[in-house]
Amino acid sequence: MQALLIFAEIIYLSSIEATEKQGIGQRNERSLHASLKQWCARPGDRFEVPVGTYIIDLVRGEQLIEIQTRNFTAIRHKLGALLRQHKVHLLHPVTSEKWIVQVDAGGDKILSRRKSPFKGRLTDVFEELVRIPGLLLQENFSLEILLIKEEEVRCRDGKGSKHRKRESIKDRRLVEVVETHRFNCPGDFMIFLPSTLPQPFSNKDLASALQLPLHRCRQITYTLRKMEAICLAGKNRNELLFRYAGN
Repeated sequence: MQALLIFAEIIYLSSIEATEKQGIGQRNERSLHASLKQWCARPGDRFEVPVGTYIIDLVRGEQLIEIQTRNFTAIRHKLGALLRQHKVHLLHPVTSEKWIVQVDAGGDKILSRRKSPFKGRLTDVFEELVRIPGLLLQENFSLEILLIKEEEVRCRDGKGSKHRKRESIKDRRLVEVVETHRFNCPGDFMIFLPSTLPQPFSNKDLASALQLPLHRCRQITYTLRKMEAICLAGKNRNELLFRYAGN
């Protein structure tokens, strides 16, 4: 059974790395990133501070603050290096509501603005957390998730994905920070596991309790396992079973 679990984990990590190599999420962060930096800033903060070979978004006393709007792979090695000697606080936005803004080819004229049917949830953060689960164990690391409303600026230039009907994403703009959630240690992430879960529980149990797709629940349990908040409790046929660590 252990060999099968290791093989399944290798396959899962391979799928993550494949996504990373595509460079998904590395474009069009400038406006959103800048707005979140201003939202976060307090009097006395220093901006764009060199620390070793890295540039830090904000420095507040002895704490380094980094803002990453997506693609945690791009910042994983930087965070790992900084955490050896510094306290690092990572801010990450999760979009709860989105408006689609169409602009002309020059990007100067707004052609339309409509509300997207997209509805994000706090659990969407696990799309990124699966890339840095080991960092969540480090004492110097803290994470703040910002639920936001945003504008996604698009242009019908024929260069985007088929999913977006060849519309390119030109920018992302902050509309509002709705709420914030801070996580200082692995135990804080247990809020994602409902008290009604059976013990032990499967990914299907979690999907039913949270009304989430199975792939998202696999991301949640994978991440919680890696940060040692939960552990394997066996199998029920082909389903992995989990229990709270220490129980």
